[in-house]
Amino acid sequence: MSENIVWHETTITQSQRQGQKGHQSFILWFTGLSGSGKSTLANAVEKELFLRNVHSYVLDGDNIRHGLNKGLGFSEADRKENIRRIGEVSKLFIDAGVITLTAFISPFREDRELVRSLVKEGEFIEIFVDASLETCENRDPKGLYNKARAGIIPNFTGISSPYEQPDNPELIIKTDQLTIEESVKKVVTYLETQGLLSI
Repeated sequence: MSENIVWHETTITQSQRQGQKGHQSFILWFTGLSGSGKSTLANAVEKELFLRNVHSYVLDGDNIRHGLNKGLGFSEADRKENIRRIGEVSKLFIDAGVITLTAFISPFREDRELVRSLVKEGEFIEIFVDASLETCENRDPKGLYNKARAGIIPNFTGISSPYEQPDNPELIIKTDQLTIEESVKKVVTYLETQGLLSI
């Protein structure tokens, strides 16, 4: 980093932005295997937040790779950089007073903990979207598991690359047991009980 780069404090603070919006800002970090339902759940939760006039935004793994991270591949180093960048972007959204929902496999605990360390305590809510590998393969909306098992896609999480389950996530949503409505309710109820969302 250049010695000529310094951090400039903004005139408007995070707490002032939150006050204007009428709610706290934080990250809802949805992690899980491909096909577990991360994007579906994140978007359904955002719809509920929108209906409550809550300011939020979904950062989706595939969408981010169309722009911000389009130059990254799927090696372990690139995956780590992918998550680091998303963590930094999410931190900016929090400062803007926006609830950020991220839907990334983010297979490595170390990377998720790095993002947690970027923000204040209580601003990173890890949600393990838990579905069995069999369920995810049966869903396989993009046909990725078949390609991975055929050796067409290397370094594929759950097949040729590991997924490290969260040790102590704030929430576990078993999407192979709950409906999408039940899953959304579980997330929203958690936010309400934590005082992060008005009942």
